[in-house]
Amino acid sequence: MKNASYGLQPALSTKIQIRRVRSFVTRAGRLSNAQRRALETLAPRFVTPFHPEPHGAKSASARLAPFDWRAHFGREAPRVLEIGFGMGETTAEIARRWPHVDFLGIEVHTPGIGALLQRIDAHALNNIRIIAHDAVQVIEQMIEDGSLDGAHIFFPDPWPKARHHKRRLIQPAFVARLAARLAPGAYLHCATDWQDYAEHMLAVLSAQPSLENTAPGYTPRPAYRPVTKFEARGRQRGHGIWDLVFRKKPAGRLTPIYHIECSPNQDSLRV
Repeated sequence: MKNASYGLQPALSTKIQIRRVRSFVTRAGRLSNAQRRALETLAPRFVTPFHPEPHGAKSASARLAPFDWRAHFGREAPRVLEIGFGMGETTAEIARRWPHVDFLGIEVHTPGIGALLQRIDAHALNNIRIIAHDAVQVIEQMIEDGSLDGAHIFFPDPWPKARHHKRRLIQPAFVARLAARLAPGAYLHCATDWQDYAEHMLAVLSAQPSLENTAPGYTPRPAYRPVTKFEARGRQRGHGIWDLVFRKKPAGRLTPIYHIECSPNQDSLRV
């Protein structure tokens, strides 16, 4: 069982790995017995493979078949992408509170995927699907332009050393790609507990022409984002938390298919 893949694919192909800097490090981690069982029994239903390159494709950047939300969830509903859900605590809680919203979570850490599958099973959630792959490639190749009503990036790796800042996920090129996948009026919510990364995020998001800030700067934690145990411990020690919520500016179609209300005091979703 040590080398079992549970149907999960490698996080990044060698061909693309040598072409750009990754924003994550694939950690082996140790699977608990419960996480292993969840992967064995639930991954076939809830984990969607990152499709291999089309037969005969000449470029590793060729677009693949887009993620088919209706086929995977069996309905039309608001669509939220979560990048790097960790152990899945926040993802499962928001999905439980918003049963009429469909969530696609992207994560490369196998124990975290197993943990989220456990939560899906425990709460009988049917509105979460998972792709175990590099988020940059998934967004580039599987998410269609204008198809998202929201995106969450909570506590991405801060890469605190200056020489590693280039590895940070929130960079102008990445934000431009993600913004293109948002529908007009859709929101992008980022959160971090590193002040210099928060300042970097604010600068990068503010510089993206298609996005606008919903606050003068940082925003109080929206009620829909639960406080994790890790975050609570940090707050007790006086650590700061910075939330940013930006929206896609209207263009073409003036209103999104769905409107997600994500004001600081709003704990539910309005459609």
